[in-house]
Amino acid sequence: MTVGRFAPSPSGRIHLGNILCCLLAWLSARQKGGTIVLRIEDLDTARCPMRYAQQMIRDLRWLGLDWDQGPEVSGPNKPYFQSQRTALYPAALDRLEAQGLVYPCFCTRAELHAASAPHREDGLTVYAGTCRNLTPAEREERAMRRSPAL
Repeated sequence: MTVGRFAPSPSGRIHLGNILCCLLAWLSARQKGGTIVLRIEDLDTARCPMRYAQQMIRDLRWLGLDWDQGPEVSGPNKPYFQSQRTALYPAALDRLEAQGLVYPCFCTRAELHAASAPHREDGLTVYAGTCRNLTPAEREERAMRRSPAL
């Protein structure tokens, strides 16, 4: 089954780019008999006050765009405001740590960006794995110079 998703960051009024993305996801899913999920990316609470999310929901409804899962509709993957899902993150991190998939990274953003040159065609950088295989002694030495990323 096809699932379309629209996940805006409500940091202001909805704009044409938001509307276009939502419309394309909506049209694609509806054409295939699928469902639409609206997930609000409001983790940056300082930039994404609830009033912007509420206005965005009203604007989407005014435009005739609806969703099968999301705010005001619910569904099996609730809650649909990311700021309400933060209690789920520690358990997910614990599972990753238990699998040995978590390690501290001491690189700066500039170092990460430079280490991945040349960049992919889509503009994304690829992590070179600089800190992935550090020994405990190397981690300790780097931690004395800089705290790891959180």
